[in-house]
Amino acid sequence: MNIIVTGSLGYVSTPLIQELIKKGHSVTVISSKAEKLAAIEALGAKAAIGTMEDADFLTDVFTGADAVYCMLSAAGSFTDPDNRVSDVIGRANAIANNYVQAIEASGVKRVVYLSSVGAHMKKGNGLLVIHHNAENTLSKLPADVNISFMRPVGFYKNLFAYIGVIKTRGVIASNYGGDDTSNLVAPQDIAAAIIEELESTRPGRQVRYIASEELTCQQVAAILGEAIGKPDLQWITITDEQLLAGMKAFMNESFAQSFVEMNISIHNGEIYEDYYRHKPVLGKVKLKDFAKGFANAYQQ
Repeated sequence: MNIIVTGSLGYVSTPLIQELIKKGHSVTVISSKAEKLAAIEALGAKAAIGTMEDADFLTDVFTGADAVYCMLSAAGSFTDPDNRVSDVIGRANAIANNYVQAIEASGVKRVVYLSSVGAHMKKGNGLLVIHHNAENTLSKLPADVNISFMRPVGFYKNLFAYIGVIKTRGVIASNYGGDDTSNLVAPQDIAAAIIEELESTRPGRQVRYIASEELTCQQVAAILGEAIGKPDLQWITITDEQLLAGMKAFMNESFAQSFVEMNISIHNGEIYEDYYRHKPVLGKVKLKDFAKGFANAYQQ
């Protein structure tokens, strides 16, 4: 198959590209950075240098493809006081509309979109609202365009953010914790699910959740603690106000409030309500596997 991959050489895109190449597919990778060209080609893929803000560029790249993998980035300067959550949401909405324009104009009939757990929520999910919006936008495509909406749970890599607080306070701390749910997923398991959907011949629209392991926050703390030599590590719950104050120390208030809002939906369980109605088969990569790399980063 001739497959287009967006997301350059990102957390999910890299293992996805590697596995698609192994399976013999022809892969074109979209990247906004010309300096990525050599690394993309080294994987055996073709590089298309341009931006997702350019609908004509996307149309040209998508034309002739058998399937397209689309993703959004919520990237922005979290520390820049002039950069707002509303700006990121606006940019994401514009890119989703560009995807629709390019898919229609190019005639692509199979699309896989990297969404997120929480995309069923139209509010109360922080920046994850970009995926709720994008799913609705892509759903406006003609009925003969087959779309798989992939909704992974929390990425293992997000746990690296807790290294600092473990070192300074000896605990993991957030406005959710203890027996609250902390379902997690590895990029390899996300990539494997995406490939299944890219190769699928099922018609229509699909929503597919992806998870590697279903745990509580305290179970996560126990596994990470064992890996770093702190077997009694605890994941404690702090107030929304305490988390907001702590996050404002290293990001602007707009983004800090967005993260607090998302975490509230984890604490009250709303973010997982639809997940548990459509539970997936769990992936192969477990937290104990990730914990080895976590321990290496902790010791540095």
